[in-house]
Amino acid sequence: MSDNIDKDRCGCNIIHEEAVSEVEDQMIADEHAQEMAVFFKVFGDATRLKILYALNLKELCVCDLSIVLGMTQSAISHQLKMLRTNRVVKSRKEGKVVYYSMDDDHIRRIFDQGLSHLSHLDDRTLPKEMTSDEFTSV
Repeated sequence: MSDNIDKDRCGCNIIHEEAVSEVEDQMIADEHAQEMAVFFKVFGDATRLKILYALNLKELCVCDLSIVLGMTQSAISHQLKMLRTNRVVKSRKEGKVVYYSMDDDHIRRIFDQGLSHLSHLDDRTLPKEMTSDEFTSV
């Protein structure tokens, strides 16, 4: 395990002042970092990701989503509320039915990039000392 920790450390005590200065000048503001953390946290739930996967394929209502995911309408509505609040999905009403879809192309691209990254990870193996449970909790 200590070998793995050592891989993450620099083997010297030299500070590269120019590089540090350049990064410090361009560092994301604390407020924006916090907003971004909240945004990405939305993607940290398997149910929400399944909803997004379905909505990436087709606009659906709560009833349709509950059948596709095998969950109650109440559970789906709860997750949709979080997705709507964080502007990841949008809704439109047609008569008494409310249809949901991805909010915009930015969200669709972020989602598609996540899927693409997973297919890239399938081509690699996890380090022997890291279990799949540990990998998913990172």
